[in-house]
Amino acid sequence: MPRKLLTIFGATGNQGGSVANYVLADKELSQQYSVRGITRSASNPKAQALKSKGASIIEADLDKPSTLMDALNGTHTLFFLTNTQPGAQSREIEVRQAKSLLDEALKQDIKYIIFSSLPNASKISNGKLQHVHHFDIKAEIEQQIRSLPIKSSFFAPAAFMQNFLSVHMAPQPSPANDGSYILGNLCDVSTKYPLIDITDTGKWVGAVLADPEKYAGKRFAAAERCYTWEEMARILSSVTGKTVVHRKVPDDVFKGFMPEVMRDQLFEMWALCRDYGYYGASMQDEVEWAARQARGKLTSLEEFLKKVEFKLE
Repeated sequence: MPRKLLTIFGATGNQGGSVANYVLADKELSQQYSVRGITRSASNPKAQALKSKGASIIEADLDKPSTLMDALNGTHTLFFLTNTQPGAQSREIEVRQAKSLLDEALKQDIKYIIFSSLPNASKISNGKLQHVHHFDIKAEIEQQIRSLPIKSSFFAPAAFMQNFLSVHMAPQPSPANDGSYILGNLCDVSTKYPLIDITDTGKWVGAVLADPEKYAGKRFAAAERCYTWEEMARILSSVTGKTVVHRKVPDDVFKGFMPEVMRDQLFEMWALCRDYGYYGASMQDEVEWAARQARGKLTSLEEFLKKVEFKLE
């Protein structure tokens, strides 16, 4: 029986790369699916690494609709995401990218779409949070996909554990004057915050690929689990040997830490987590259900920090 073609946009990125590598390495899925990786540069070392594992590589760009016909030719299942864009034009750009790809998917008679989505902050907050554009745009694209005559599933990743590695990204701990470190943000110490090692993406998408009918129309609130900030501080302390504590920061002070161009957007994202939950009121149940569906053991925060040899110094 011929293999179905799985086409992965962003194949050299964290999410797409995880999906490609997972399928190529899985004995069952690699017999069911051939993998086509889409990238803007076929000479990219990550693209070449995928090619060496058996993937085909095609250059295409969501901002160049003329490249999409060849990229999707023969595709059975499509995995894609739109990248958050800086500045005020993000919504327009992401919606345009998605429309170009979905229009071509309809022409090509693609059978299944898996989209990397996010929660709708405006809807969760009953309209109070209007600036979490990078969430709402993806939620809107999800709804557009659901309206198509194509079966679909949705992967909605939690906050990335990788954010602990970036000096410019909360929740990276900052040093205090006494040798300790502070996790400072809008949240209470008991606020639950879902976390994912984004390299686990393939474990959820792999579950869909193994049983697409079961997961048609479903969305994964994709997190290893929800952590309180007290738990995160304790784990960081244990892994690094440093004292890490959480501190709730007043709204006006926290806003002052944000770059002006994205201040409202980032502030409201944290307000979503504090006041409503990253995935809304049913977050705990959604995360627990999604974690049970993953095809393989998920990476805990402690395991991730040890894997990357996380240090505070």
